[in-house]
Amino acid sequence: MRDPRTGQPRANVHDMFHSMGDDRTITPSLHGSDGSTPALLTPKKELGSSPLAHTPQRSKRARVLLPLLLAGLVAVILAVVLPVYFVVVKKHNNNNDAAATSSTGSSGGSTSSSGGGTGSSPTSNTLAVSGGDGSVVVTTNGEGFVYNNSFGGFWYYDSANPLIGGRANDWTPMLNETWTWGEDRVYGVNLGGWFVLEPFIAPALFQEYPTAIDEWSLSTLMRADGTLQQKLEAHYDTFITEEDLAQIAAAGLNWIRVPIPFWAVSTWSDVGSDSYPGAGTTAEPFLEGVAWPYIVRLLTWARKYGLRVNLDLHTIPGSQNGFNHSGKDGQINFMNGPMGYANAQRAADIIRTIAEFLAQDEWTDVVQMFGILNEPRLAIIGQDQVYSFYYEMYQMIRNITGIGEGHGQYITLHDGFAGISKWGGWLTGSDRVIIDTHPYFSFSGAPNDSPIATGTNPDDAGGEWPGKACTTWGGSLNQSRADFGITIAGEWSNGYNDCGLYLNGVNGSHSYGGNCDLWQDSSNWNASIIAGVAAFAEASMDALGDWFFWTWKIGEADGIVQSPLWSYQLGLQGGWIPSDPRTAKGKCAAIGDEGTPFVGTYSSWQTGGAGAGTIAPDQTAWFQWPPTTLSNAGNILPSYSTGGSMPTLTYAMPTTTTTGTASAAMPPPTASMGNGWADPSDTTEAVVAVSGCLYPDAWDALSLPAPTATCG
Repeated sequence: MRDPRTGQPRANVHDMFHSMGDDRTITPSLHGSDGSTPALLTPKKELGSSPLAHTPQRSKRARVLLPLLLAGLVAVILAVVLPVYFVVVKKHNNNNDAAATSSTGSSGGSTSSSGGGTGSSPTSNTLAVSGGDGSVVVTTNGEGFVYNNSFGGFWYYDSANPLIGGRANDWTPMLNETWTWGEDRVYGVNLGGWFVLEPFIAPALFQEYPTAIDEWSLSTLMRADGTLQQKLEAHYDTFITEEDLAQIAAAGLNWIRVPIPFWAVSTWSDVGSDSYPGAGTTAEPFLEGVAWPYIVRLLTWARKYGLRVNLDLHTIPGSQNGFNHSGKDGQINFMNGPMGYANAQRAADIIRTIAEFLAQDEWTDVVQMFGILNEPRLAIIGQDQVYSFYYEMYQMIRNITGIGEGHGQYITLHDGFAGISKWGGWLTGSDRVIIDTHPYFSFSGAPNDSPIATGTNPDDAGGEWPGKACTTWGGSLNQSRADFGITIAGEWSNGYNDCGLYLNGVNGSHSYGGNCDLWQDSSNWNASIIAGVAAFAEASMDALGDWFFWTWKIGEADGIVQSPLWSYQLGLQGGWIPSDPRTAKGKCAAIGDEGTPFVGTYSSWQTGGAGAGTIAPDQTAWFQWPPTTLSNAGNILPSYSTGGSMPTLTYAMPTTTTTGTASAAMPPPTASMGNGWADPSDTTEAVVAVSGCLYPDAWDALSLPAPTATCG
């Protein structure tokens, strides 16, 4: 078998144990066949280090010492395992009735897995359910990799106890433990380009179709040649793998931000009326629903490795920003133009469907943030319109989840590129709302050609760029934490310039004042460049405080990563990303640009405590829903009516992998994973087009004649 990312041969589990000098059975599951409880964590095997393993004849001294050594080993294992079991597993079970009642007390090799194994190996009928540094993980395909985590992390997956997760590292609370904002820091990474395609992240897919500029056009071309589902499922299955999640935890990170598309929920086959002047019926070409099982699989992996998830709705019907990562490059038809409100109605149904799934007890521990709208262009849509939509969605979600800590996710709102200072004091008294900003120098339009390769001395490496990150970002984010509340940088990168293949779109140009060739092939970087980029990365991390790097992985084009400043994974390998993000703390102070510090405490209502959900009426009186006016629209705003069937997202895993191996190799949970709908009283129907009404194309309405008759 070959690694789906590198193309190199990969060892199966049996071969891996042989290569480790070990032909023993894999560590048993948590519940042995005799009802006993063996070791929870697989002890690390030091390769070739045992003085007993390869000695042909043992001396008398060895025969005497062996029982003592074994007794000591048992004592060490018990000292590690018992605290973990009673503090981690038992604590989780006491706090989670579903997990507490789901254990069968017997594995038999079919109800426990190390995260996707077949339930058997060449030498055993049981697989490990947990392991620490140096343990072997068996994946969905029956392949294996060594889990390397020197930060005290461990993985855990048992189909009999599917709601118990692992731990990312020893400074991050377990998923069933409280995350304390202001004390615990978000060291996160985005999984961009996976479920929402972007040309610069997945360039190979777009190189095959030179006229494609976004997922809309790419999907259209793939539908035409009959390869859409085949190619996208292969991408979903291999672009990010379980081993990536293990590597993310091993890099000292503790959160992932996962951009997802609305078409993971549903699409419409007609988004306009064929008799509308100048338009015809348009079907959204996206692959409907297929991504969802892979998203669920990702959430299962995240729990297994103890990683918290910020699930971010990255695309909206009609497009909220006109960028290629909204699904379609070009017009903004969300809350803008004649179809702006109708598209917002559809968006609300999508958000409601996702919120109902996430509000279930089975998912609230692993998904702790829900980003409801990525990067709306507030300057074009309008501040009042964005505020009104945000408040309407806030009310809808909290009606589903309830109010206060433990009732659903934190709701994450993007600042709309207006700057986080505009949000200070907004929605005072709301329940667990986070403002999200995306600080980039690369898209300023400036040449950004000031040198970053200024030597390897940590005091001056990076030229002006580390100090610029500290002064530009540190003070503003800390001020927002004081004025608004919890503030995160949901995206940032090492891209101080805008060099990178397709970074500005398939047909885009660069504003960088130098030669981009150097920045599109990191194999040509010298020690000074690496030191400069590393200093910029550390300063950015320190300035931002709570952050998600964009992005974990950039796919290769012509055999190399051509946007290396944007790949966390490549930066770790190349040395321009710190192997431990905590080492960045104090970087800004060290270079004399610390900025305004944040005291580290939030008001009780901001984190779901006393006073949460008590927004003063005068703060919301001016919000209008439905909106009466929208930018770039006439006097008539077409709308939809209720009457459709609401889609429901349920627990589902991919049925097969690209190797043809059934994903059922990961034993399905024996406990309930929810029915997909947290609030049974939420029975409002989905919106549908009103029969007999004429609608302009919902994705192209700005180029068509304005409606002349009220509809909806």
